[in-house]
Amino acid sequence: MTEQLSSEPITRQQLNRIILQFTTPSRGKAAWQMINTLIPYALLWALAIAAFTTALPLWTGILAILIAGPLLVRIFIIFHDCCHSSYFKSSWANTLVGYITGILCSTPFRDWGKAHIQHHATAGNLDKRGVGDIWTLTVDEYIEAPKIKRIIYRIFRNPFFLLGVGPSYVFLVFHRFSQKGIQHKGRLSVYITNLALLIILLIGGMTIGYTTFLSIYLPITIIAATLGVWLFYVQHQYEEVYWARNDVRDSLKAALEGSSYYKLPKVAQWITGNIGLHHIHHLNPSIPNYNLQPCHDEIQKLQHIEPLGVRKSLKSLRIHLWDEESRKLISFKAMNLIRKARRKKAPSNDQ
Repeated sequence: MTEQLSSEPITRQQLNRIILQFTTPSRGKAAWQMINTLIPYALLWALAIAAFTTALPLWTGILAILIAGPLLVRIFIIFHDCCHSSYFKSSWANTLVGYITGILCSTPFRDWGKAHIQHHATAGNLDKRGVGDIWTLTVDEYIEAPKIKRIIYRIFRNPFFLLGVGPSYVFLVFHRFSQKGIQHKGRLSVYITNLALLIILLIGGMTIGYTTFLSIYLPITIIAATLGVWLFYVQHQYEEVYWARNDVRDSLKAALEGSSYYKLPKVAQWITGNIGLHHIHHLNPSIPNYNLQPCHDEIQKLQHIEPLGVRKSLKSLRIHLWDEESRKLISFKAMNLIRKARRKKAPSNDQ
């Protein structure tokens, strides 16, 4: 069945029927993933605390922090799946684990989840940008924007801001407030998360001291936030990415071509919870992360998607604007060439 469909045009409905088998959550896989993620994370915290408060060498604490940061990304993927209600069959289990992992990731469960669901509904839609995505302007929007807006946009798209100040601000500050348009449950999740973080801070301060606690908590959170923002960025910001206006947007293309297949080394894929298979996730967000690779391996149609390697992904940092003519993300330098070409074609005032 899959072999036949792989060589012929296929609709999203047909593909959804094929991948439906991978949307069933597995209690065993979910439980094992939580065990091999949360327990090592707790042990790394214990090692870091011991290194800062006992005679253990300081480098052991630093090493623990450097490992715990990426592991927190894996915890975020569990949280992310719970937001999609795909991690467990049980709604209450998704909610409970979602709140707990969200607190560990300094992210409110309901508030973030609502915005993220909207991101899925509008991904690749040029007419519905602005919620749960990376700020992206078209060439025309940038050229016509006031100077101050162009300056702010350039600062925002600069890698030093995007992967430096940006991630820390999002997870340490932005997530402390409910997002615009979020209903009561979303706001309540922000209050619960903030209260839990405050309690954890007070307990940490009264037991190991505020300096020690923050010396561990902040680096781990910032490392995880930076890696997480990079993953999200490269999932939807690459040269051949699909964007279209609302009236012509193709939902299948938006999923398979508007989200990258970020092929990572096995260790990195494990740490990031298979989220590099982002095109499959956008095809059906009900597939839990532990089923993404089996889904890719089973269905031939999905194996025709060209992967984005680590080296090529770094080039994404040099593209900033969507060009509706070439249907590609381009650099500011390329945009300047387009603007110069337009000026040459424009009729002079003397004519």
